[in-house]
Amino acid sequence: MRDLQAHPLAKIAVGWMRKKGWVTIRDGVVQKTGNAAPGPDETVFARISENGSAEDGPGVADLLRRGLVEEEETVTYTVSITPLGCNLLAGGLDLEEEAGTLTRDQILSGAWRDLSLRRYDVTKLPRRAYPGKVHPYQRLLDEMRRILLDMGFTEMAGGIVQSSFWNFDALFQPQDHPAREMQDTFFLGERWPLPAGYERVRDMHEHGGETSSAGWGGTWSAAKAEQCVLRTHTTGLSIQHLAKHPRPPVRAFCIGRVYRREAVDPTHLAEFEQLEGIVMDEGVNFRHLLGFLKEFYAKMGFEKVRFRPGYFPYTEPSVEPEVYVENLGWVELGGAGIFRQEVTAPFGIEHPVLAWGLGISRVAMLRLGLRDLRHLYRSDVEWIRETPTYGGRR
Repeated sequence: MRDLQAHPLAKIAVGWMRKKGWVTIRDGVVQKTGNAAPGPDETVFARISENGSAEDGPGVADLLRRGLVEEEETVTYTVSITPLGCNLLAGGLDLEEEAGTLTRDQILSGAWRDLSLRRYDVTKLPRRAYPGKVHPYQRLLDEMRRILLDMGFTEMAGGIVQSSFWNFDALFQPQDHPAREMQDTFFLGERWPLPAGYERVRDMHEHGGETSSAGWGGTWSAAKAEQCVLRTHTTGLSIQHLAKHPRPPVRAFCIGRVYRREAVDPTHLAEFEQLEGIVMDEGVNFRHLLGFLKEFYAKMGFEKVRFRPGYFPYTEPSVEPEVYVENLGWVELGGAGIFRQEVTAPFGIEHPVLAWGLGISRVAMLRLGLRDLRHLYRSDVEWIRETPTYGGRR
């Protein structure tokens, strides 16, 4: 017994041997009985070893539960001729080839006139066809793009790598803001030179520049502004576009991927799409902003829209749009506001700029009935096949 106990599986092995009556233990000595009848599981194993498989019976359920065997279902079909078929055979059959489809050559040569065409039952469903389809999420992105183009917007584009200057500083986000910390932002080893006129942004941070703002105070660091990041939002593209086009009118949008250091779960991802929109014109105000948002959400199928006060570092006043979804209630879908003078003044922008951002993935989950955000980025062929193709607006 002492020799057996040295093996790591000794307790399990001895327990099974005693349970099946294969051995007895007396005074620490293991003795083979030699007269134990085969159990149900041993009988099943013997049949599988001999025949390659075993039908359901005693012992099979226990082996399935223990994961020692696998279950495969076999379906057997038996075909027999009916009395009507027997009568037809007795009378003799005149077999004639029937055409189910016509080839190009048969049509051009006229040979189809001599063919016997197969009868079709129009009440029977045809075999399901699975043509190529655009991914449901891509269709939603294309729909949003088309809505904004129809509303008179032009599309902005830019790289996913941005300097901290454009991603943070140009938007009047202080250099000690928590969003810049490593736990929120993907910092890169590269550094990009600051653009011409960066001193106006520096002055705005330190003392408010030539405006009535007091700025953030302290000493602004050019080294921090040069550091590159994976963009955390697409608003940096908006301010770059405005810097190139500081005179009205401007209507522009961007649909792009952004990156955050998030713990991945069903409702959070480290990368996702964001929609960004800006409007600059003479005389536009907060009511125009709410009108743009209501029109956009209505075209997306959300008729009930409300706005709650919000806070964002680069807009004032700011709101958080919410839409009403059946069975869910009010759902927040983004943020919006009017760019602060601390954002626009360094770039010579003298007219109001309406701005908003939208988390597209949340809209996609609502539209597609998903509970897990990660499903949007999976190539699940079955899900793509079964998701209805939707080409219009709700």
